[in-house]
Amino acid sequence: MASPMSADRFLDVLRAEGVTVVEVGDWRHHNRNHKGPWGPVHGVMLHHTVTRGSEYTVELCRRGHAGLPGPLCHGVITKDGTVHLVGHGRANHAGLGDDEVLRAVIAEKALPPENEANTDGNRHFYGFECENLGDGEDPWPSAQLEAAERAAAAVCRHHGWTERSVIGHKEWQPGKVDPRGFTMESMRERIRARLK
Repeated sequence: MASPMSADRFLDVLRAEGVTVVEVGDWRHHNRNHKGPWGPVHGVMLHHTVTRGSEYTVELCRRGHAGLPGPLCHGVITKDGTVHLVGHGRANHAGLGDDEVLRAVIAEKALPPENEANTDGNRHFYGFECENLGDGEDPWPSAQLEAAERAAAAVCRHHGWTERSVIGHKEWQPGKVDPRGFTMESMRERIRARLK
């Protein structure tokens, strides 16, 4: 079991890993904690936004929309490799997912197929939304992939986790396809190499 990092510590570990960070508004106090607990944390979840345009994407992830209030993640990774911090605490990014997947993440074992939506992921995962249309054709610039790698590795390094604590939304919740355009296996391999 791991307690979530403080906002200041989160910022520090990202910067220590070489992440270019932009702080957006009062991100330290922007959360959904009134809807349920934040923590214990067990992993990092990566997403794609299905949006185009960095400014629009960051604002959407900060504010959310009528059907899903923000923040929609903790950090937004734009095409240029910048991580925009938009929230700290519980965020509306993971939703309900598979309890067997959570157990595998905690044990850092191979993931089973996700086939249930019975467990609150917003409580247990740090979330990074990556600016991408998610159509399999929108490119993933190397700077953006490196930022995702560094951000996830930073969180893992702080908590003493391996790359197996990093999952895609599609590995958590039935019916999700994100992130699309790279494999989570390749991303975990990058994170594993960085953590060595």
